[in-house]
Amino acid sequence: MKILLASDNKGKIKEIKELYKDYEVISLKEMEEILGKKLEVSEEQDTFEKNALEKCTCLYELVKDYDENVICIADDSGIAIDGIGGFPGVHTARWMNADDHTKNIELLKKMEGNSNRGCHYTTAIAIISKNINKVCSYTLDGVMTTKCIGDNGFGFDEIFMLPNNLTLAQISTEEKYKISPRTKALEMTKEVFNNL
Repeated sequence: MKILLASDNKGKIKEIKELYKDYEVISLKEMEEILGKKLEVSEEQDTFEKNALEKCTCLYELVKDYDENVICIADDSGIAIDGIGGFPGVHTARWMNADDHTKNIELLKKMEGNSNRGCHYTTAIAIISKNINKVCSYTLDGVMTTKCIGDNGFGFDEIFMLPNNLTLAQISTEEKYKISPRTKALEMTKEVFNNL
């Protein structure tokens, strides 16, 4: 089964390829090289689910003539922090033009002196093929740290603390896969594939 992923994020690609090791997973950049053209996907919605579906729909429309059996998947993930009104939410990847660590430092600054540190990590994954049109999502709840902790991860892993008082960046990759919203949502998508 050929799965086309609407992402060039190296961390996401690595996770998805490991979880979908029984399938041929092609990244957006790889597909652009195959087709010899740039593939633009948009994400301008107000929820993770709608953003994932918009990206996936855009991609499917661009490639369905190339391979009618291709399955497109797109995810939208992010962190919503209670103390700042759910920010950055659907804008997690785009609210600041900087690397992950710099963005995390800025989020910590926004939360200085704020005791309402509940945060929620959501992943929504849309699947579209000629037979499927579905979105699977999962949310992991945690607490925002007061400083960056850990070095095993990407995105906001270093500021997202679990109930065991470790951040996502302090646990092993194997442990993270077991609880990651992306893993949970991908497992739901695999169930969809298995039921085809």
